[in-house]
Amino acid sequence: MEQRNWKIIKYVIALSILFFVLFWIRTTIRNEFSRSLRENLFRLANSISTMEVDSISERFPDILVYKSTFEGEEYETRKGLKGLVKTLPDYSYGEEHAFYEEVYLSSNILRVDNKDYFVVFTPIVKDFEVAGILIQLHPASDSLKLLRTVDVMFLIFYGLFAIAFAIATFSIDPVTTYAIIVTFGVVLVFIVYPLYEAVRLTFMRTGTFTTSVWKTVLTEKGYLKAFANSVLLGSITATVSTIVGFLFAFLVTRTAIKGKKFISTLATLPVISPPFSLTLSIILLFGSNGLITKQLLKLNWDIYGLDGLVIAQTMGMFPIAYLTMVGVLEAIDSTLEEASMNLGASRWKVFTTVTLPLSLPGLLSSWLLVFTNSVADFANPLMLGGKFNVLSVTAYLEVTGMNRLDRGAALSLLLLLPTLTAFYLQRYVVNRKSYVTVTGKPSGRIVEIVSPGARRVLSVIAYVIIIFLVGLYSTIFMGCFVKNWGIDYTFTTANIVEALQRGKKALTDTTLLATVAMPIAGVFSMIVAFLFVRKKFPGKKLLQGLVLLPFSIPGTLVGISYVIAFNKPPLILVGTAAIIVINYVIRELPVGVEGGVATLKQIDPSIEEAAQNLGANPQTVFSTIILPLIRPAFISSLSYTFVRSMTAVSAVVFLISAKWYHITMQIYNFSENLRFGLASVLSSVLIIIILVVFGLLRLLVRKSEYLEKTIVQQ
Repeated sequence: MEQRNWKIIKYVIALSILFFVLFWIRTTIRNEFSRSLRENLFRLANSISTMEVDSISERFPDILVYKSTFEGEEYETRKGLKGLVKTLPDYSYGEEHAFYEEVYLSSNILRVDNKDYFVVFTPIVKDFEVAGILIQLHPASDSLKLLRTVDVMFLIFYGLFAIAFAIATFSIDPVTTYAIIVTFGVVLVFIVYPLYEAVRLTFMRTGTFTTSVWKTVLTEKGYLKAFANSVLLGSITATVSTIVGFLFAFLVTRTAIKGKKFISTLATLPVISPPFSLTLSIILLFGSNGLITKQLLKLNWDIYGLDGLVIAQTMGMFPIAYLTMVGVLEAIDSTLEEASMNLGASRWKVFTTVTLPLSLPGLLSSWLLVFTNSVADFANPLMLGGKFNVLSVTAYLEVTGMNRLDRGAALSLLLLLPTLTAFYLQRYVVNRKSYVTVTGKPSGRIVEIVSPGARRVLSVIAYVIIIFLVGLYSTIFMGCFVKNWGIDYTFTTANIVEALQRGKKALTDTTLLATVAMPIAGVFSMIVAFLFVRKKFPGKKLLQGLVLLPFSIPGTLVGISYVIAFNKPPLILVGTAAIIVINYVIRELPVGVEGGVATLKQIDPSIEEAAQNLGANPQTVFSTIILPLIRPAFISSLSYTFVRSMTAVSAVVFLISAKWYHITMQIYNFSENLRFGLASVLSSVLIIIILVVFGLLRLLVRKSEYLEKTIVQQ
């Protein structure tokens, strides 16, 4: 009891000291600002008092003026201004100062037409005598807003310190409590608030509440058709990509196939290139004037439309499923499959009753990831959609082409309907069963459940896809040495020099920002996943839904909402590097969280409980037990964040500035101007950079020995 009382006394003393220190700092800042403002107002008022009234109105239209002379001349720039000025309590005092040739600033703020003004009394001097009085009304809204912002910032700082110090003083597990509060803060500021601004824009198009935007969006046939096309494309792409991704992950982690590193490297290539690079390759190879369809095979196949989009998006997005499934399949305890085979179950029976069900969390997560990426993608449909309109492209064109931000935001918000439905369906299925397989008894080997014949068939399918990918990427790399692919096939090296010169700044900016975002997103996502799986706290389900909400938010909506939300106090971030890094972290946070959650569900909590019983604190348990066991998911999170940051398009297009540019926009601009050689060079450099980072991650962060297994044929 005495210890608790001492904690309370210490807490009260600390808050009291901080309050007086902050109050002194706040008062000093306000006084210095007021002094500087007063001097500037006096200087401006003196110079204005020597000007003619007409000149004042022309040069300073925001300043209102009332002029009165001893000869009875009066003038006011706004009707009724004289009466408003005379309502000031210190009007007579100001008038008296002006008569004695002194400038006087009223201590009262005058409100005119819903705007705040400082009132300055100045004398009108002619022939060294006071001939009248000039009352000037200078805009005060910005200055008052700044003073209020200072007060709010100090209150926020004081409140945050009070909360943090209370947690440190009274909480049993302060680290976990801090993590929960920080996560809630990040979610509210960078997910909820921008989304609220976007929603508000759709109902406040003209400054007043209206539903006209939504009536148009929900009734126009073109918009509804685009919505249906988006759902259809997303469903087909997600299904095909998940199957292909699972095939590659299964071959790499659960079979004795040769060349695993080669297969794994090629399986990640599509996701590490700009989203329109593969589309450009497909058009150049299979388009209406493609190298293969037109010049070699003489075919009239129209690649533009649903079939072409499914091919392009599947090739570009199946690595998302692959990266997710690799971590899940590696963590499955192989003794369950071995026991089933020892009991006489066939290979197919073992796969369908053991391996596949235990992979279900990863499969559903993969499908959801690809689905949301597909319906939110606009780069591929923009170049390859043809007459097959999708909602993301329609929203993008509404914003950039028609300058209708409200409709663009509404169309992007409409995409939340299918993605949220898919998300909650996935959560419902996964939460119905237990998928724990890592129990603290590691298995050093995997019994291969695939027969030699089936392995050969799967290998053939995988290598056919790999050959197709090699063909697409060969087009990109060969384009570096072609004067203009599709037009002039003359060999040249001039593209390399020109592309690197013109794209140097964009390449440097993009690499730097992606490098900063990668560790932040990786560590933060693992902490959040740990909180979701292992901790119980009020608002947990709400926080889960909000953290994973960026799954379903299209990039165009993120870009629009960030511009609206962070282009005004208290957080003015538009045009800075910070908003781009924040966008990277928030956009890719759900991927890391989903991977971490899927892996943590397979780890028996008794491992952590044993460590805690031996005296380990929560942070020690997390760093020495949890992180090593979820290392595959952690590596996937780092890799995916870096890749997506380097190849981002939809949200970044709204956030880049002259100071911070992005390489994908440079590549897209080259492609739009038919400079395919320059676009190929930058795409190739981008791919090389990402491959180097992938290699470093594999070297610096080795796989956990508990998850390393040897394939044994049976």
